[in-house]
Amino acid sequence: MSSEQPVPSRFEEDLQFREKPGGPPRYQDWTENPVQYFTVVDKENGSVLGYVWAGDADDAAAYEPRKAGGPRAVNEGMSWISRLRERKARGLRPSQTLAELYGDPRPGGRGRPLPGSLTDAPNAAAVEALAQGE
Repeated sequence: MSSEQPVPSRFEEDLQFREKPGGPPRYQDWTENPVQYFTVVDKENGSVLGYVWAGDADDAAAYEPRKAGGPRAVNEGMSWISRLRERKARGLRPSQTLAELYGDPRPGGRGRPLPGSLTDAPNAAAVEALAQGE
């Protein structure tokens, strides 16, 4: 008689993730159309953490962490993403959301909008390139 236990077959299967319908309302996270964006800076030291962008044409808005900002910039994304989702749930268009977030005098998280940084970009890829340091 062997002392080895049989391995359940489920341990030999590949792990697969399947998106379920539903979930919280959210903006699209990509667009090829023009967007507006602003710079997010650290409240403590003023370093750039990332960028929040939005475009009405594709109902799109997102936070792009700045690569040079490291883990702090990535972690800051959770705060901005939750604010984007909350405003989407309220039915705001991306441009309305961007204006509201940019004008918020007391944003949550470690970051805040940099005054005077609201500007235009040709698309989301341009903001992503900026965040990557290209």
